[in-house]
Amino acid sequence: MPPRALRPVGVALVDKPAGPSSFAVVAALRRRTGARTGHTGTLDPFATGLLVLLSGAATRLAPCFSGLDKRYLTDVDLTATTSTGDPEGEILERHDPLAGAALEEALAGLRGDVELPIPAASAVKVGGERAYRLARRGVAVEMPLRRSRVHRLEVVSATRSSLRLSLDVSAGTYVRAVATALGGHCTSLRRTAVGPFGVDEAEPVESASLFPAAAALERLPAGAADRVPAAVRAGVLALEAQP
Repeated sequence: MPPRALRPVGVALVDKPAGPSSFAVVAALRRRTGARTGHTGTLDPFATGLLVLLSGAATRLAPCFSGLDKRYLTDVDLTATTSTGDPEGEILERHDPLAGAALEEALAGLRGDVELPIPAASAVKVGGERAYRLARRGVAVEMPLRRSRVHRLEVVSATRSSLRLSLDVSAGTYVRAVATALGGHCTSLRRTAVGPFGVDEAEPVESASLFPAAAALERLPAGAADRVPAAVRAGVLALEAQP
């Protein structure tokens, strides 16, 4: 079977561990199936949790999945900011953590529609080059702002120096930017849901099974499937239905 085969067709829900990149996880599934494989949204190497991967002709359905809301659980160290907003960056500043009314005000300002700088260690292109590549070379750039929506932001637990937060956010929201806005950085980040798909359904990439693209499309919120023309969707499902 050629490495870019259109079959098997399906969707894999993978629970990514900390360490490998999302692209390494995609490659691992591709090696298993021999089929074209894609993701519907990456996770940073230090992050864990749900990756929704598409196999074979289902990669043509990526726009149906890429705009879905996400849910995260993150631990935030409030005593230091880092160059990347996570534990992999250099410490930029140490300070006393926000507390009391100041912390509550900061949290309140991060609910609803927000506009935050995109982290320097991101795949966004700045001047035609990926921002994370510039950051690795020590090139300082002014990162653009991104508008997104934080549907829900709750404190799960707290100490004097840290918070555990649960967030429901729109696609494209950087949780690391939320941590930076609180004067801290993420020490852990776990994606627990992508739209209607939960990490409790996911498996390690080594054993992850494919489930039908037709069933996945049925679970999407209204209008999501329409991001791909009906003829393309029909073609994918026809190929999937072949014995």
